Amino acid sequence: MANREPTILATSGGLVRGRRTEVAFGPLLNYALELSGVSKPHLLYVGTAMGDETAHGLRMIEAGQAAGISVDLLKLFPMPNADELGAYVLNHDVIWVGGGSVANLLALWRLHGLDTIFKEAWEGGIILAGVSAGSLCWHIGGTTDSFSPDLTPVTNGLALLPYSNGVHYDSEPRRRPLFQELIADGTLPNGYATEDGTGLVYQGTTLIEAVTEIKGKTAYRVERNDDKAVETILPTRLLTNSKH
Repeated sequence: MANREPTILATSGGLVRGRRTEVAFGPLLNYALELSGVSKPHLLYVGTAMGDETAHGLRMIEAGQAAGISVDLLKLFPMPNADELGAYVLNHDVIWVGGGSVANLLALWRLHGLDTIFKEAWEGGIILAGVSAGSLCWHIGGTTDSFSPDLTPVTNGLALLPYSNGVHYDSEPRRRPLFQELIADGTLPNGYATEDGTGLVYQGTTLIEAVTEIKGKTAYRVERNDDKAVETILPTRLLTNSKH
């Protein structure tokens, strides 16, 4: 494996409309593949947050074929699709986690020991990446609609990254103010937020850059100061849709 530094790409994007397929790999997902340092990276798609929806798993495989990338699925419904989940997961270069219910995702991952397996993957240099729930999960917590249409805090993320995470920061009106309120009152620790189409690249637990696949979109650092949330715009690098 070429990249031995623990690396996470946490996003609010990654898939785009395909030219001949329903979805295609966008610049953010291509960047996750590039970060692996492997010429033909082996991608594992994890759809737990959407209940391992068959149609979306097939769309990811189809998008991978169009991009010349081998895509495997990790499924937990109705049972795990591998006898040894650890060996199966660790036989990949990049893990991409889809959006949906982060609360259900975390519960099922812990039930099946995937919290420990993903930590091992991260420490071993496998790129961990994902969108929405697949971004929140790597952090301590953030805001979620896992429990009802009204956003509520989630605080039991895997905490590989010791920060909070705000996703869909510009597209869902309640996300931004609630994220700030939860940091201001101490429910969530200081953290980072992404507008749709942007991502955060961490090496170890250090944020090294913010990137975007949409010109003009950005990411933020949000910190508590005297019981108020202070928001700072992060320099955000525009990615192209070049292949890995």
